Amino acid sequence: MDEDFTEVASRKNRLRISELGFTLIELLIVMIILGLLAALVAPKMFQKVGSSKQKAAKAQIAMIGTALDAFRLDVGSYPPTEVGLDALRKNPGSGAWDGPYLSKDVPRDPWGRPYVYRAPGEHGDYDLYSLGADGQEGGEGENADVTSWEN
Repeated sequence: MDEDFTEVASRKNRLRISELGFTLIELLIVMIILGLLAALVAPKMFQKVGSSKQKAAKAQIAMIGTALDAFRLDVGSYPPTEVGLDALRKNPGSGAWDGPYLSKDVPRDPWGRPYVYRAPGEHGDYDLYSLGADGQEGGEGENADVTSWEN
């Protein structure tokens, strides 16, 4: 009789132990499935981040361009390269200046670098552009320059 009781108790313990959690194989299968999903979804999400930064740069360039046009209407010319975009916030010494033309400081591009400004420009009265993700002239995709003359 003691043997039957021991055998029944042993069976109950085995049932309780197997009901406590997942087996190693089940955990590995779940981890593999999650890894496959991440490998499929992550590249698409990171691609969207890059294009959204370019769109943000285009919007900022358009906003700064509007402020530059207002400056030119008041002063008669765009701020020279030496003065730069700071003329949109602080009077560079012109009596006709009626700014500030931006409500906040000139923003940095979405990659954290200052916009490049030249006046007179090679492509118009002024050139305003961001060097893109790589911070170098030219490039393709995310690394492409975002310019005022191609908006």
